[in-house]
Amino acid sequence: MISPDTNVLVRVLTNDDEKQADVAAAVLSANDVYLAKTVLLELEWVLRYSYGFEREAVNGALLSLLGLGNAVFEDAESVERAIALHGGGMDFADALHLASSRIADEFVTFDRRLATSAGAGTELPEIRLLR
Repeated sequence: MISPDTNVLVRVLTNDDEKQADVAAAVLSANDVYLAKTVLLELEWVLRYSYGFEREAVNGALLSLLGLGNAVFEDAESVERAIALHGGGMDFADALHLASSRIADEFVTFDRRLATSAGAGTELPEIRLLR
């Protein structure tokens, strides 16, 4: 099993360097792949800020990774929930923080936007906005 760095996923998803994209695709398809949450978090940021991907394109890229038959995700349940929350309009980092905190009773924050964008959901902690 291999665990790719963010730049390997970026090459495949953007094809910004054709040679590296081909190498990355070959390595990813020839191995079982472990995808760490931190890599996915950085991937979303890189696609959005460095490549100018809109939310829908970023979400589509993340969903395409979920569709890989040879991939294992760190905390897959949280990752899937975070991608769904992101698709519904929530910031991906906030969504991943919240979904990863499902064991907690409450998620506390000063971030009003996070508190209002999350909505209610099963298996998510209550969000308490601190003042």
